[in-house]
Amino acid sequence: MSATATATASDRSDSRTVMVGGTQIGLLTAVAVVAFLIVSRQVTAVLPQRVLEALIVLATGSAVSFLPARLTQARHVEGIAGAAAIGLWGTVVFMAIDIVLLRPFKAYPWTWDAIGGGSTWWYLPIWWMLGTFLAWTGGIVSAARAAHGETSIVRAATPALVGAVALVVVARVARLDLVLPAEAGAGFTIALAVLAVVALVRKR
Repeated sequence: MSATATATASDRSDSRTVMVGGTQIGLLTAVAVVAFLIVSRQVTAVLPQRVLEALIVLATGSAVSFLPARLTQARHVEGIAGAAAIGLWGTVVFMAIDIVLLRPFKAYPWTWDAIGGGSTWWYLPIWWMLGTFLAWTGGIVSAARAAHGETSIVRAATPALVGAVALVVVARVARLDLVLPAEAGAGFTIALAVLAVVALVRKR
């Protein structure tokens, strides 16, 4: 009886789990973006502003990467796929909030539109892919850790965060001339991808 209950509780990819979970991720992303905007406008000193923005990026990256796997109880391919679907739907939900609320109130100058000749559509597929990729790789790492009885989100995210900080240091030493929040986000994504590859190699 307990074995059946355990099997039912894990690797969920049903439409309700994906839609509800993705909506939660989209709302969380919107809250994080608003927090980022508040910091960028209210904190005038450059270094504290950049550090706080980078912390928001890392915290949000950790959440959108590992929460979907928690919601699907990812253990195998089905749960990992469900996590990726939650990540994708989360980007769609945030996109709707962005278009309906943030843009009309001119919450931020949207320089990406200028790159695309005033169009928002060029970057949207990139946004969808990034959200899906983070949730997918987070699902892979989470499933690998769960196989060894480790289900803590904090412990799962810690190696990716450490890797992100290390890559930020490398970027600073190399003088890549990127803003700190961008370096933190890129570093986190790269570190998480490496951890996912390592998890897949070990599984084989």
